[in-house]
Amino acid sequence: MTAYDAVFFDSDGVLVEPPPVETQTEATQDAFRAVGVEDPDRQHVNAIVNGVTTETLHEVCSAYDLEPAAFWAARERHDEDSQFAEFRDGTRTRYDDVAAISDLPTEASCGVVSNNHHSTIEFVLEHFELGPFFDTYYGREMTIESLRLKKPNTHYLERALDDLSVSAESALYIGDSESDILAAERAGLESVFVRRPHCRAVELGVEPTYEVEDLHGIAELVSS
Repeated sequence: MTAYDAVFFDSDGVLVEPPPVETQTEATQDAFRAVGVEDPDRQHVNAIVNGVTTETLHEVCSAYDLEPAAFWAARERHDEDSQFAEFRDGTRTRYDDVAAISDLPTEASCGVVSNNHHSTIEFVLEHFELGPFFDTYYGREMTIESLRLKKPNTHYLERALDDLSVSAESALYIGDSESDILAAERAGLESVFVRRPHCRAVELGVEPTYEVEDLHGIAELVSS
């Protein structure tokens, strides 16, 4: 018997190291330059890097008379290229304890639900040979509209549940941010907050079902 029929994982900060802020900043500056803005205001760059919303995106673009769709396409392209480069050169890698996923009960399905690009998740699963562990995976599309669907929105979690034909009550979501835990709560899933070094001191405004320091204890939780 297993406690859960399905286990879903966030990607950045759970399966693989999160992207450095410096890399995201440089990619965003490159995107500005690609659409003709050579010296964007630092506050505008930070607004794009740090949890950008559709409203913020339109505000930033209006300051430079940019077409939001054109700028966002450039930003997504440069952001993804920078991630691929760091994965390929080893600057950014997967966590060693991801191997613990192989200890999960075989009757429990697994999936990935991330706010990163869907194509980036595809790359991660292939590059780190993680594909065989997962039955479904979702990242967001490279569109402005997808910003409204990011966690804590439950959209992609619900799609993953549908793919596996499991109920929210029988699923577990594992993340490293408050938005992960909030998305799980809103979708009706129990949750695990992984206190990796980058989020060790984070104070959550929502209570996860469990807290762990790494993925080694996940198999026990799922089997109990």
